[in-house]
Amino acid sequence: MKNHQPATDEERLMLEQTIAFVANQPDCFERHLTIGHVTGSAWIVSPDRQQVVLLHHRKLDRWLQPGGHADGDPDILGVALREAEEETGLENLKVVSSSIFDVDVHAIPARGSEPEHRHYDIRFLLEADPRQPFIQTQETKEVRWVAVNEIQKFTAEGSIIRMNLKKK
Repeated sequence: MKNHQPATDEERLMLEQTIAFVANQPDCFERHLTIGHVTGSAWIVSPDRQQVVLLHHRKLDRWLQPGGHADGDPDILGVALREAEEETGLENLKVVSSSIFDVDVHAIPARGSEPEHRHYDIRFLLEADPRQPFIQTQETKEVRWVAVNEIQKFTAEGSIIRMNLKKK
């Protein structure tokens, strides 16, 4: 994680927060850690880099990249791959690089008995064939390929805009 080169000062601060969190929280990969936990996400691009996969998250009611909880697994690239496959149904996902693509720290609102907490999200760049079909899951309202020049029609989420601007 220390080798990751953040794209912005904001991402640099979140990287520092994530490094400190992991160093100070032995259970950082466990969902039961109620102050927050490490999650893994995938920025999935088409081979020509003109499209990305976004999903409309049912609980959060926002368009996001695929990703989710580590559930104790410290192999965050593996977590990102697993979550991308589970949430989209895409097969034959290609890891573009095993290096971290992006780091983000964000608040998850309280829901039911779960208090507000932070996700220390580590993201990886993956590639997929846009002709592959998606699956519908309980977690998503919709999954779709979005043209990179149309992402702002779906979300103004700062971290998604940042990932979209990164050189791929």
